[in-house]
Amino acid sequence: MEKFIDYILQFDNLNNQQLDFIKSKAREIELHKDEFFWEAGKTVKQIGFLTDGIIRVFYYNNKGEEITRYFIDEKHLILSGNTIDEIYMPSEYLSAITDCKLVVFSRQDWKEISQTIINWDHIIQKIITKHHSEKIVRRSELVSQDGTERYLDFIQKFPTLVNRVPLSYIASYLGITQSSLSRIRKNIR
Repeated sequence: MEKFIDYILQFDNLNNQQLDFIKSKAREIELHKDEFFWEAGKTVKQIGFLTDGIIRVFYYNNKGEEITRYFIDEKHLILSGNTIDEIYMPSEYLSAITDCKLVVFSRQDWKEISQTIINWDHIIQKIITKHHSEKIVRRSELVSQDGTERYLDFIQKFPTLVNRVPLSYIASYLGITQSSLSRIRKNIR
């Protein structure tokens, strides 16, 4: 819980009463490797903050192949939809790659925090903006790079993930085959 509070406080000040209120609405859960946090086509019922572990965001293409779109690592907020009132059914899966620990809030509790703490929505918007710009930077260069450049860029941008994520997921994220990734890794050593 303290990791979440410390993270939130990077974006604005909250008093002890506000922090206690947030803590009263949160609960900590564990997600074991290969368990889903969200599943495509199922209504999202909670907001999460990943304190430990890695979650993979993926979907199935029209050939039935799993395509890794993104990785979520520690200190990331996992929100649903554009507004808390919106019923959100994702088209992607969020699955734990490692055992994970999260701080979670029901949609209703999140809404109560938003209605009670005046600057809460402003804090969350700052976090969303930060995550969105990180995501754009991480993904934008993949389009113009070859496989080796993509992998070297991945190592630079995700230094904590390289040895914690299966190669098949990294290859999928980079848009290359696993055998190509193995060759690339062999050539750069």
